[in-house]
Amino acid sequence: MTVAIHPAVDNGIKPAAAGFAGGTLVCHCSDRPVKVKIDAQTAHNHICGCTQCWRPKGILFSQVAVVSKDKVTVVENGDKLAVVDPSKTIQRHACKGCGVHLYGRIENTKHAFYGLDFVHTELSSQSGWAAPGFAAFVSSIIEAGADPANMGAVRSRLKEIGLEPYDCLNPPLMDALATHAAKLSGVLKS
Repeated sequence: MTVAIHPAVDNGIKPAAAGFAGGTLVCHCSDRPVKVKIDAQTAHNHICGCTQCWRPKGILFSQVAVVSKDKVTVVENGDKLAVVDPSKTIQRHACKGCGVHLYGRIENTKHAFYGLDFVHTELSSQSGWAAPGFAAFVSSIIEAGADPANMGAVRSRLKEIGLEPYDCLNPPLMDALATHAAKLSGVLKS
């Protein structure tokens, strides 16, 4: 039996379209859906197992990418958005009607990822978004209810479809976080 990871990768990973310049994310409400325009291609697209990221019901992983926050604009029904948990580093803005997360923003100016918004490109009908390149926080799916005995099969399936599984972020992003922390502490000079 094949392990289902996420609809965006289960039947193969679609490559990014050359020159792709963004699209519109739409929540799942049939009445007054929230629409968020993304005016750029995304980066660091990945499958995420953390328990904070939004995912469709019954799906093991979310799919999330980042884009510069100045490229994110709420264009319709922003009055329906609310921050899910203000105590979290990523302020996830979700629709109060359907619960879908439209974007997540880091407000801490000292955070390495300040200036980037986290978005779920699967909420867009446009194709050409950056392809997922790795799987993050894989073990965390256990915290969301996945069977621990099935983790070997999950990791095997991720590798089979070309997504290296990590129990944190991938090495370049972890290096970016560590470099930022070292610069803030003075261990590294800018």
